[in-house]
Amino acid sequence: MASRCPPDDFKIYYVLTECTDYSDTSSVKESSMAQQHSQGVTGLRNLGNTCYMNAILQCLCSISPLVEYFLSGKYITALQTDSGEAATAFAYLMTDMWLGDSDCVSPEVFRSAIGKIYPTFLKRTQQDAQEFLIYVLNELHEALKKECLGCFFQQDTLTWNNQIHCAFCESKQDAAVRASIAKAPKTVIFHLKRFDCQGRMKRKLRTDIHYPLNNLDLSPYIYPLFRKHPKYSLCGVVNHFGDLDGGHYTAFCKNTVNQTWYSFDDTRVCEIPDSAVQTPAAYLLFYSCQSFSIPTPKCKC
Repeated sequence: MASRCPPDDFKIYYVLTECTDYSDTSSVKESSMAQQHSQGVTGLRNLGNTCYMNAILQCLCSISPLVEYFLSGKYITALQTDSGEAATAFAYLMTDMWLGDSDCVSPEVFRSAIGKIYPTFLKRTQQDAQEFLIYVLNELHEALKKECLGCFFQQDTLTWNNQIHCAFCESKQDAAVRASIAKAPKTVIFHLKRFDCQGRMKRKLRTDIHYPLNNLDLSPYIYPLFRKHPKYSLCGVVNHFGDLDGGHYTAFCKNTVNQTWYSFDDTRVCEIPDSAVQTPAAYLLFYSCQSFSIPTPKCKC
C-alpha cells in the first residue's frame, strides 16, 4: 500500500495525539420531513456494518474540487479503461447524492466495485474508516493517473547507517531532517490517532482535540517561497464511537450550497449548529481552501 499514492489534492498527515465520549446531542435538531431536499444533503443506506464507508463517502462528497471534478464529467477523459470501474461508480454515486431528488440512496454499486479490488469491504463486518479512505483514494489515483505530494511535517533523525557526512568535521554525524510542503494542496485530510496497540495491550485514545472550523493556517509548514495561499476551512469530519473491537462511524459535513452543517448517520440526516461540530469523537478531519460553484444537472435532451 505504501507504493501507491493518493491524488495530488488529498494528502494525509498523521497527527499523533492521544485522543472521551461524544458530547451530548441535545443541540441536534431533526430535519423536517416537509423541508425541501437540499443538494448534497442525502443519506446513505447501511448495507450491513457499512457506517465506516458511509461516513467517508459523505465527507468526500463535501470536498468542493472533488465534487466539481466528477460532476462536470472531466474525470472521463483521464479515466483508464482497465481500472476505472470504481471511479465511475464513485462518480455515479456522487451524482445521485448531489443532483438526485431522493433523501437517501444506496452505495451498493460503489461498494461492489471497490469490493472487487478489496474483498474485505464486501464482508458484513466493521472496518476502519481511515483504511477505507486510503484504499478509495488509491483507486481514484490509479484510475485517473494523478501524481501525489510526498510531503510530511514530522522531523526525523538520521542515525547509524543513515548518518550524513559533515563537511566541517569530516566525519559522519546524526542529523535531524524535516520535510516541508513545496506547494499548498487544495485539500488536506488529518488522521487523528485514536487506537494504540502495544503488544497485547490495546486502548482507544479519547483526548479531546481542538480543531478550527475556519482559518486553519498551514503556512509554518510550507516552503517560504510559496507561503501565499488561502486559509483552510473544515468541510467534513468522520467520527468514531466505541473501541478497537467494535464501534460506529458517523460524519459531519458542511453543505457548500447553504453553508449549513449536517450530521450523517447512515440514512439519518439532520441539521446541526456549528458548535456541535467540535467533538472528542473526531477521527478524520477534511479541510479545503477552494471555493465552490453549485453543480447543475445536465440537460437530458
